Amino acid sequence: MPFYAQHIRQAQVHLKAGDLVMRELIRRVGPFTLKTQKHPFQSLVRAIVAQQISVAAARTIMERIARRVGEPMTAEAFALLNVAALRELGVSRQKAGFCLDLTQKVLDGTVRLQNFARRSDEEIIKELVQVKGIGTWTAQMFLIFCLGRLDVLPVDDLGIKNAVHRNYRLNELPNREQIVELARPWRPYASIASWYLWRSLECPLPEQ
Repeated sequence: MPFYAQHIRQAQVHLKAGDLVMRELIRRVGPFTLKTQKHPFQSLVRAIVAQQISVAAARTIMERIARRVGEPMTAEAFALLNVAALRELGVSRQKAGFCLDLTQKVLDGTVRLQNFARRSDEEIIKELVQVKGIGTWTAQMFLIFCLGRLDVLPVDDLGIKNAVHRNYRLNELPNREQIVELARPWRPYASIASWYLWRSLECPLPEQ
């Protein structure tokens, strides 16, 4: 689902009212421009393929896969591939195994993508982490960037840690507990706050 304009406006008002640092950060970054990805299976394949490689390399590999199986990618079409075919397209052996495990679990109903819109974040994460190569962080990114869930807080994300350290002028990188505590005023819009934190890393800090 997309992030609806009404929810974004509500989130911005809420975040600016509850956190002075976030208020300044929203001012510096500007409008919320995140557009969610439309196709859940394809998004999960992309998430696996993109692990620990550059954005450009991941894009190239996904384009090769798309030319082979079509778009939007489906589990049924992906199941026609095997490890050798994926290796030819530039996917590592390990990631090929992960993608095929995802495919099998979607086809056998272990992962029920068609039901995600009606289920809680916790239920979706619990289901996705059954797939080899998908951990909590990847599942959280899926919740934000594909499903448009409003209140996801990826406490283990290095970008979030760096942005909190930078914008809140901490002496060292925050731990999980510090981020959870700091994020209390962001709820129930932690996803929006997280996006602003990520984007803030591209903006210069204001002088004190």
